Amino acid sequence: MKKPQLYLETSVWNFIFADDAPEKKEITLRFFDKIKKGEYEIFISDVVIEEIGRAIDKKRNLILNVIKDYKPQKLVVNEEVVELAKNYISEGILPQEKFEDSTHAAIATIFEMDALISWNLRHLANLKKMEMINGVNMKQGYYKRLELITPMEVSDEEL
Repeated sequence: MKKPQLYLETSVWNFIFADDAPEKKEITLRFFDKIKKGEYEIFISDVVIEEIGRAIDKKRNLILNVIKDYKPQKLVVNEEVVELAKNYISEGILPQEKFEDSTHAAIATIFEMDALISWNLRHLANLKKMEMINGVNMKQGYYKRLELITPMEVSDEEL
């Protein structure tokens, strides 16, 4: 059986070290345990690395070391990704200043991920945004439905 392919947006990596949000940290760590057991194929992009690069030195180094340990496959931001991300913004799904979030959704769509995993409940992991993003995807000819969900939804249950 094919393992679910998951695109891990930046917030998921951040919550490994979220001492100020112990419940989400615990869920995130459970999720990463499942990854370690080989239950999922995980993916990131340069957008994730760039966002982490803006963290303070200590946290940036901790997160980059975790990424190195888990060895996610890296997806490329190409012209097709940028165009789809712009569509999400022009359709009013995400604001212009959230272009990186828009790019995460576009990458996950174009590379046909089973889900985009995020703790960003406002812009990504919520039902309304998921439906709107999938609506644009359908109009643009991307027919595989993208699930935008939190680590909670994959830490205890299968996709």
